[in-house]
Amino acid sequence: MEPAPEKRLLHDLVDLAPAHARGSAALRFKGQDFTYAELRAASERAAAGLAALGVGAGDRVALYLGNRPEVIELALACSRLGALFIPLSPLLRARQLEHVLADSGARMLVTSENLLPHALQAAAGRHALRTLLVTDEVDTAAAPAGITLLRHADLHAHGVAPRVPLHDDAPAAILYTSGSTGRSKGVVLSHSNLVSGAAIVAGYLGNTADDRLLAALPLSFDYGLSQVTTAFHVGACAVLTNFSLAATALQELAAEKITGLAGVPTMWAHLVGAEWPREVATHLRYVTNSGGAFHATLIRHLRARLPQTRLFSMYGLTEAFRSTYLDPAQLEHRPGSIGKAIPEQEILVLRPDGSRCAVDEPGELVHCGSLVTLGYWGDAAATAQRFRPLPTAAGSARAGELAVWSGDVVRADAEGFLYFVARADQLIKTSGYRVSPSEIEDVVAEVDGVRESAAVGLPDLVLGQRVGLAVAGAQRDDTLVERIRKHCRMHLPLYMVPAEIHVVDQMPYNANGKPDRAALRQRLAREG
Repeated sequence: MEPAPEKRLLHDLVDLAPAHARGSAALRFKGQDFTYAELRAASERAAAGLAALGVGAGDRVALYLGNRPEVIELALACSRLGALFIPLSPLLRARQLEHVLADSGARMLVTSENLLPHALQAAAGRHALRTLLVTDEVDTAAAPAGITLLRHADLHAHGVAPRVPLHDDAPAAILYTSGSTGRSKGVVLSHSNLVSGAAIVAGYLGNTADDRLLAALPLSFDYGLSQVTTAFHVGACAVLTNFSLAATALQELAAEKITGLAGVPTMWAHLVGAEWPREVATHLRYVTNSGGAFHATLIRHLRARLPQTRLFSMYGLTEAFRSTYLDPAQLEHRPGSIGKAIPEQEILVLRPDGSRCAVDEPGELVHCGSLVTLGYWGDAAATAQRFRPLPTAAGSARAGELAVWSGDVVRADAEGFLYFVARADQLIKTSGYRVSPSEIEDVVAEVDGVRESAAVGLPDLVLGQRVGLAVAGAQRDDTLVERIRKHCRMHLPLYMVPAEIHVVDQMPYNANGKPDRAALRQRLAREG
């Protein structure tokens, strides 16, 4: 048997699919299959269409869509041209979308009819956007001045795309993720990051061409996108869906005979409380959890419904894709552990001086290996702070290689199993998303009567953390809380809207005159 051809670029995952898989479904969406051969041909036509519109190597194309085949088709098309695709959550609203367009310099935005109002509002801002492409039938006269509005079908009316020579360390995608302060930052992933990550994860999950993976998490989330690339690496089928109702998702698990399912704690909390079709347990081979702690209660409920299914607890960060996993055989023996480094990567627990921590000594999780991404788009200072050469003091053979300092505090036991301790920065981790407090506070500041506000993460078994907000008002106003809540719902994604709003007479401050978030977090947790 000839060795399988080496997959180096993102589109190679489809172009070099195993021979026996080329006529098989690569994607399935709403009951329709798209074979590997069909997906390859569609992405080649789309690449030709993008090239005809002036998209070339290094250009950025933003994909503001839910989970649907066009996201994958256009990601592959960008890969063929050396352009970068930017998958964006459909939960974003105009102001977040406008920030991404301005920050990334995207020349094209692709969206759907239901998201078009937000896209049109964002497109009117100051940025490099020139083309708005809509996946549905719409009135193309609705575009703002200076923007061409086209339909997705228009892309397929062109010839052959130019062939662009690329190296696997070339940038392929930008994934936007919140930083500890300010607005979201774009993490730049190379072709190698995406392809290597798919191979590594498929290896330890034991994926084969017979698998059917439900891609229910947003494709804007590295963990969600991974479901598709992992499936493609082995010639399996990724079934695209948009998680909303637990009952609907469970029906899809049964009807599509899903063998692998990835989720975050919020998703599991909804699923375990629903009625499971009996047949799901007969074909669901594994589930994976990331984006927050895999609590014992969730594990117990899943075990009751899926006695033969393997449960993987995993940890990752967008800046390094996937870092650790816990072998399912260890799940009950090591409660709370995030496991050990995934194959081919090295995970270290380091002190501030770069030396290794002792057993059970808390330190910062540092990731080194092929999955370390290319840094933050257009932000050299933030890149230099988070991406640094591994110091000699770490005692690693990889000393000198670029590593990612996660900002997360962990500890390692005597056998090297890792346990999450805390977040070193102020990020709020809710529903699998990383949220910057200042982005919430900027929106709240627009509400008349707000003098000062501070957002913090409060412990929550379902969400991981829920958003708590303390507000100091210029004067007592019984309508303030409701006006803040209404304003946030209009201008923030739902996961960023504060779950609790507390009006305080005086904000607690630290020695630097800034809001004392630790004290505030304790106070809000007590007040509930």
